[in-house]
Amino acid sequence: MTTQRVERMAVEIAGEGEPVVLLHGLGGTSNTWTPQMGLLDRHRAIRPDLPGSGRSPLPAGGLSIDGMAETVLRMMAALGVERALLAGHSMGTIVCQQVALMEPRRVRALALCGPLLAPPDQAREALKARAARARTEGMDSIADQIVQAATSSHSKQHNLAAIAFVRESLLRQPPEGYAASCEALAAVAAADVGRLSCPTLLVTGEDDAVAPPSVARSMAERIKGARVHVLPRCGHWTTLEQAAEVNRLFREFLSARH
Repeated sequence: MTTQRVERMAVEIAGEGEPVVLLHGLGGTSNTWTPQMGLLDRHRAIRPDLPGSGRSPLPAGGLSIDGMAETVLRMMAALGVERALLAGHSMGTIVCQQVALMEPRRVRALALCGPLLAPPDQAREALKARAARARTEGMDSIADQIVQAATSSHSKQHNLAAIAFVRESLLRQPPEGYAASCEALAAVAAADVGRLSCPTLLVTGEDDAVAPPSVARSMAERIKGARVHVLPRCGHWTTLEQAAEVNRLFREFLSARH
């Protein structure tokens, strides 16, 4: 595995073969996908820290979801990736949708965990308030709040390593970058997913309060041929809370001819 700077993003690259681009969500980094790396040994796995998150600085011109999508497309071009399967978690699923609509020929398939179209109005206001808290108070209380609200009770009792990972991922975010990401997410318009033409897998947790199963099912009704899987005893951090089951679903999806 190597770490490169591409489009000012820290990008983890491992393996050879068909490319898979993996995009984390709000409060995440490339490490959100670490539990999936074992099944990608026959692929070229490309995992950026999105602008403003983890080790990647904020762009000088500000942050938006469309801007993230454009940066991902430029990263793919810089790495010689003509076409890839895109996987996303949470906010990353929205970026994936935008990439697929901007350049459909570049996207072989979509695998979306904790998928969202856009935050509802109440969530938009909460994101703006969270951005203000990050700037004035830092990440400590936000990390504890997200762990409490966005993971399942089963994970809190039986998967403490995942809980620790989620908390540490949030604690390590640069407050200004996290705040700007919150504001970008609060401002995003829902993509016209009915225009998506690539095979799509939607995976969500039955206890996901951020992207509940009803959202995934609604998306699947609009995306031709989309498949939905609801994971039991799982909250919003699917790749960590139910890593083995996500890996099983991804393995089946990756092996299919798209």
